[in-house]
Parts: sequence; structure tokens; C-alpha cells
Amino acid sequence: MSVLNPACAKIDEAIAAFGIETAVNGRLIQKVPYGNGHINDTFLLRYETPDHTEKRYILQRMNHDIFRNPPLLMENIVHVTNHLRGIILSRGGDAERETLNVLKTSDGADFFQDSGKNYWRVFPFIERSICLEKVESAKDFYDSGVAFGGFQKMLADYPAKTLHETIPDFHNTPSRFRDFKAAVEEGDDRRITLARREIAFALDREGDTSVLTDLLNQGKLPLRVTHNDTKLNNILFDEATRKALCIIDLDTVMPGLSLYDFGDSIRFGASTGAEDETDLDKVELDLSLFEAFTKGYLEGCDGSLTEKEIEMLPMGARLMTYECGIRFLADFLTGDTYFKVHRENHNLDRARTQFKLVADMEAKWDQMKAIVEKYGSCSV
Repeated sequence: MSVLNPACAKIDEAIAAFGIETAVNGRLIQKVPYGNGHINDTFLLRYETPDHTEKRYILQRMNHDIFRNPPLLMENIVHVTNHLRGIILSRGGDAERETLNVLKTSDGADFFQDSGKNYWRVFPFIERSICLEKVESAKDFYDSGVAFGGFQKMLADYPAKTLHETIPDFHNTPSRFRDFKAAVEEGDDRRITLARREIAFALDREGDTSVLTDLLNQGKLPLRVTHNDTKLNNILFDEATRKALCIIDLDTVMPGLSLYDFGDSIRFGASTGAEDETDLDKVELDLSLFEAFTKGYLEGCDGSLTEKEIEMLPMGARLMTYECGIRFLADFLTGDTYFKVHRENHNLDRARTQFKLVADMEAKWDQMKAIVEKYGSCSV
């Protein structure tokens, strides 16, 4: 198998470390790149057993340039998935399919570091599941809301402060804004000129950046265990029933605000345009999708959110969209060093779509609040 990333040259060393052939009494028949993730290197491993059945596993090389401390990241994932597993089993669920399960190495470790200093992990493949790259119906988005709300509910009593920050200040909007202002001061002059309207849009909303962090610091919002990357494609759906089955991609699970998870889902799933749409007339907040997700999320949370958290859900949506926009814009101004780009001005296009969505949220603010009040009144 050809390996595009040189860091994956030790893949056979990693596969051997987990001893899967011995565990399943079978032989490896295929190892291929899998999925379309942009951070880690992911492979599908297929094993044939003596009775000619097949077992599959997901092998990942963790990107230690983005996640600087993989051992602490894995400690988070193991503790959180063990907690979820206990709850799922206690209610008669299928813990092999409803949460990720970390496969240990032959030495009993949760991950493996190869001779090239790369970190690897393995999860059993969750069979009979599908992943959706975009919202195909209001029901899909409602079900994703139930799933992410349920994730929040199951972790409501988990001591968030005991988790490590896998990416410090990941959703700290004031910190992101400071990074953006530095990019304006230090960025490429031509790009700054090209983005002058977007820069002005972002600067005009500086006052919003600390709204949620101020409430957290004042003790008015609780610190919770949050996923922090709640895109639709981080949920596996059951192939037969189309019901949300399992939350995946737990690398950014760490302490945060429930509003981050709600907001990022809305940003990604309730927009009528693609994240890098160049025709901004196609980009707006779909209120029917906003309502579907809000209803599902609050049902999934099942009374675990406070009144203040519910009240601030619209701000979570607006602020996470704004934060993503200033991240795209800062990266554009400083030469596209973080987000992968596939055309000229790609990150500027991304920033423009986020800011158009923010502006539309502002225009529909009263309607967003009314939807939250409609479903939130029964959810405390």
C-alpha cells in the first residue's frame, strides 16, 4: 500500500503493536486510507477469521502537530468513553455500537508510539452505520440534535475540570479575537486591502466576543464536558433505522460550554449554503432547520441545561459562527497556514460565508429567541 503521508511509514509497526491478528485468530487482508478527515491519518483494517467472517477496525495516526500531547488526549477519550459505556449498559443499550471503544495494545496500553515518535490508536469498526456529510432533511438534523443533546446529558455529572484541554483556548472567543487583531497588524498588505470590509465587520462586533466567557467567569454558566466539533459528520447513524447511533471524533472533548456544541452544529448544519460558497445570496440561516435542531437538542439534554444556558443558545449559534469567521479571516491574512485551501482566496470566501450567516442571524434574532423559548420552557 502506498502511504501519502511519510509519517505513516511505520503503519505496519503500529498494526503489529495492537496484536489484532492474534486476538481475532485471523489474518489481515486489507489496509486502506479511510474517510475524509483533515487532521489525523485514518486507515481501515480488514481481518478474515477462520470461519470466513470479517472483522474491521479503524487505525489512526494522531496528528501531534495539532494535538501536542496525545497521551493526555487519549486519557480524556478513555475516561469519557468508559463513562458513556457505563451509562449505556445501565439502560440496556449496546455499548459496542453506541460509543467508541478504545482497543488496547498487546502490552495493555491505550495507544502506541512507534519508532518514529508517531502516536497510533485503534477503535473497533462500528458496523451497519453510515455517516452524513450534509443535512439531507430536517429529520436528520433533528436526530443529530437529539444525539448531541444526549451526549451532553450523559456527561452532565462528569467532572469537567478533570479533563485536559487538548487544544488550549479552542473556543475561547476573546483569545481568538486577539489572534485575529494580531493577524490584521502583521498580515499581508495586499490581503488586508482585499478583506477590508470583512475586517471592519469583525471589528464592529468586538463587544460580543466576551459575552459567554464573562458569564462563565461570573458563575452564571456551568463548565461542562463538551465535544467542541459538533458537525453532522461526527455522528454515525444506524444504516437500517437512520437513527443517530454514536458520537465520534472525540479528540476535542474537553471542558467547555454547552453553547459551543449547540452553536457549532447550527453554524454547520442550518446554513443554506456551503461553508465556502462564493455566491453569498445563497447563504442564510434556515429557521426550519434551526428549529428542528433546537427541538432535538433540548429533548436530548432532557432537563440537564440551566435556564441561563437555554436563554443563551441563540448567542452560542451567533458567536460560534462569528468565531469561525475570524479564524478563517486571520488565516487568510497571514498566508493560509492552518486551514487547507484549494483555490485563491479560499479562506476569505469561507470568512465571508460565516459573516453573511452572522448578519442573517442578527436579522432573525427575535425569531431565533422565540424558537428557543418555545422548546426551552419545557426543558429545565
